Order: sequence, then C-alpha cells, then structure tokens
Amino acid sequence: MLSVSVQGEALRYSRQRGRGENVFAGIAVSFGNCDLSEELTDTHPDDLPDKMVLPLDGWHRALGARMVEFAGYQMPIQYDGIVAEHEWTRRSASLFDVSHMGQLVLSGDNVAAELEKLLPSAIAALRPGRMRYSLLLNVEGGILDDLMVTCAGDGHYFLVVNGAMKWDDIAHLREHLPDEVTLQLGDDRALLALQGPQAAAALEAVVPGVSALVFMQHGLFDWGNYRLGISRSGYTGEDGYEISVREEDVAALADALCADERVKPAGLGARDSLRLEAGLPLYGHDLDTSTDPVSAGLQFALSKARRETGGWMGYDAIARILAEGAPTQRIGLALDGRLPAREGALVFAGDTQVGRVTSGGFSPTLGYPIAMAYVAAEYAADGTKLQIEVRGKRLDAAAVPMPFVPHNYYRGDAQ
Repeated sequence: MLSVSVQGEALRYSRQRGRGENVFAGIAVSFGNCDLSEELTDTHPDDLPDKMVLPLDGWHRALGARMVEFAGYQMPIQYDGIVAEHEWTRRSASLFDVSHMGQLVLSGDNVAAELEKLLPSAIAALRPGRMRYSLLLNVEGGILDDLMVTCAGDGHYFLVVNGAMKWDDIAHLREHLPDEVTLQLGDDRALLALQGPQAAAALEAVVPGVSALVFMQHGLFDWGNYRLGISRSGYTGEDGYEISVREEDVAALADALCADERVKPAGLGARDSLRLEAGLPLYGHDLDTSTDPVSAGLQFALSKARRETGGWMGYDAIARILAEGAPTQRIGLALDGRLPAREGALVFAGDTQVGRVTSGGFSPTLGYPIAMAYVAAEYAADGTKLQIEVRGKRLDAAAVPMPFVPHNYYRGDAQ
C-alpha cells in the first residue's frame, strides 16, 4: 500500500510489506502487507508508465477480452460483445474489473471535520459502515471529481475516487488537509464490481453474509484467510456490490465468482451503456471543473443543512447559483430513429444552439438512442422538443426525466 503523510509539500510514499491493519466499523481490516522501513522515492505519479497494467490483465486476455486504454490503464472493453454483456447484467450478474479506481484511506484527528471543509456532504453524520456519494470542488464551485466516502469507524474514512483523477485528488487533499491527517493509497488493492439481479445470490454463495447489506452500506467479510471490503453499491443502476481485495488474491476471487453460471465477465462498453441508462454522470465527460453540482443535477450531494451553514470549498459560488438558478442544466434526451448522438453533438431549439451532448448511445434496454446534455435552463423542462446535430443532420429529440431505466438498488425488505 502507498502511504502518503499529508505534510504540506512533503509527500512521503512508502511501500508496506508486513501485515497492516485498519479498523473498519470496529473490525480490523487488512489493507495489505506493511513494512514502514522501506521508503520508495521513485514512485511519484510523474514517473508512472504511460500505460499501467491491472492485476487481472492476464486474466482478461486469457478470456479473450478486447483491451483498450482507459484512465492510463489497459482495460477490457468487451468479451462476448457490449450488447450481450449489457443484457446479461440486466437479467443475471456481470463481473466488472474497476481496479483503476483510487482507493484511499484517511485517518487521524478530526478527519470528518477536515473532510467537511472540502466536501459539501454531511460526513460527520455518517455512521460506521455507511457511505455517501460526494463531490470534490474547487473554490469556484467547479467539480474536481465525484467520489464515494465511507465511514470506516475509529477515525478512518475510505474514499473511492475516479482512476484518471486519483493523483490530482491526492495532490488536492494533500494541499488542503492538515499535517495530522494521514492518507493511504491502496495501490496493492484491486476492486471488482458484481452487478445485476443475481449478484446478491451469486456473491452470497462465495462470501456468506453479504446479502444482509443494503444499498450504500459497507462491511468486512471473510474469504479464505483474508478479509474483503464489500459495499452494496455500483455504477450500473442494478443491485450489486463493489469488492476491495488484495491484488494477489483477485484472480482467485474472480475465478470463484465466474464459476457460478449466473456470473459472466463484462467490460467497459457494457458498464458505460448501463450507467448511461441509469442517468449516472461520468467524470471527464458529464462532469468537470466547468460544471457545478446544481447545473449537473447533483444537489442531493449537497447536504441540506450544509447548504445553509456553508464552511466548505466552493460554498460561496454554489450558494449564488442556488439562489439565482443555474443557467444550464444536465438533462436526459430521447432521440427519434436509431442513430445515436455522441459526446460533442450540438443541441438546437429551432435555429438556436442551446446546448451540447456530453454522453450518448443506443439503449439496448429501451431500443432507441438516448443522451445526456447540458442545455440552457429555459429548454430543460421534460417534454421540450429539441434537435441534435449528428453527421450533418438534425435529429428530433425530446427532454425526458432520468434515469432512463429505473434503478434496482436493494434498500431492504421494507423498501
């Protein structure tokens, strides 16, 4: 694991090789092997290879995955085909490798209070084992990254950040957190996502007890001689889990899960089409520093009480937008015909350009093209008739509510 002590400009990296323990929800959790005596001075992000390799790289290739570059890594885009993997996820369970994501652990004095200076969410209110979607903002209210934060108990918080942004996020946290807060990057951890209506049953067969988790809850579970960090969450809109596992154990775990006939591996293509149907934004496409939480439709990430009290980076800018209204809004679009609109396509109301598509594609579930776009607020109401320019042609479209396909998260028997 990469340990980063947040001390101004002095960023220390250390590869740990003995057995390390972190407390999660009152239970010891191993985040890798520790030997604090070995210092690495040559692991700065500027020195990383142009194309990094996932722990499951050989596993993917042995299964015939088509590999592409994403977030600096070689990652599988598909195995049997994007549509087939998309549809299998909707009716059974698919295993996605998301090990490119950054897994960070923050510990020290008053971590929750310090995080609340950077995140607009009510971090201190999280109970051990509970997690929340949040945003890292700059002083202008622009979105630096979106992330998941989990209360790990005993003064520890677990963050999962986007793979392409993890080094920038670490630098931002290092700059703004006090010296007393220690940040650890779990670079010896892999992350798997098991998603679909059969995910709970399939994972329960391998890791007993996980079916007791509900949406946005995290726990520790035994698998062999090791502990897994498992959350009931994901990025497909389906029920499912994300599983943090040591990189040396991930191939065996992937084999164990895929030995179940209900589970098949899936790649980035299906992950993207599923998240689009779920109306979930992708950082670097639907979110970036030019977008704010209000325009992006992510007000739920701004805790109600904290909208009033402030005290977090970007608050002044966001408060003005909340008071005056966002000039643009992220909306869903349903297109006529079968030709999809891709990122960058212009959106028109008559002869007036009113927006731009940020994500789009053909929806396998719905059978027609869908897209997300930012448009001028006066054109954002559901039912508004618009046109999208694709390959020199204007395609008719209408603003529709998101998600395009209803979410199937498991919130408990009383949901």
